[in-house]
Amino acid sequence: MREKGSAERLPFKLSRRSMVLMASAGLVVGFATIVAYTGLQKFNARTASGPAAQAGYDFQLTRADGKPFIGSELRGRPFLVFLGFTSCPEICPTTLYELSTRLREGGASMDAILPVFISVDPERDSEEVLARYMTSFDPRIVALRGSLAETDKAVAAFGAYYKKFPIDYDYTVDHTAVVMLYDATGKLQGTLDTHETPDVQRKKLAMLAS
Repeated sequence: MREKGSAERLPFKLSRRSMVLMASAGLVVGFATIVAYTGLQKFNARTASGPAAQAGYDFQLTRADGKPFIGSELRGRPFLVFLGFTSCPEICPTTLYELSTRLREGGASMDAILPVFISVDPERDSEEVLARYMTSFDPRIVALRGSLAETDKAVAAFGAYYKKFPIDYDYTVDHTAVVMLYDATGKLQGTLDTHETPDVQRKKLAMLAS
């Protein structure tokens, strides 16, 4: 367990490319950190309301193994949704690692929750890339991707936000940076972010699973 206010040690190293992106996009990462910290503040450019109070199910994406995933599969059980992309330098891998740790700590009780990771970088995150990336995290997390139109529809279903923009010779993706927690009726119960202590995160997930 980490001490309050300290960071957990990641079990992997950032790639050289990710380190370059991190240096080049310091302001972007900083903004994403602020978004995660402020939680449900008005950071959704489309709805100006943050994560949707009620999830939508009208979308379809593809799992990392190539199988289809339709939004209605979320009905009837608590679930969580996190947006990100595999070349994200810091926020995404840190969040997924911490989430994986909390799921592992919760053991079988966490099986009641369906954890979903949606890529917001369909251009780079192919099924193969996504599948390889997810080997670093808890296998219960369902990784999804889609075309640009499918991604837009899925992100909108959760009232979330993402936007691609260039940095030097490459590009990065700004996005809603909190884990959105929904109960079995699709009602938003709260969020997880990397500034919370492990104990707070554990309690939130335990309440969601109960």
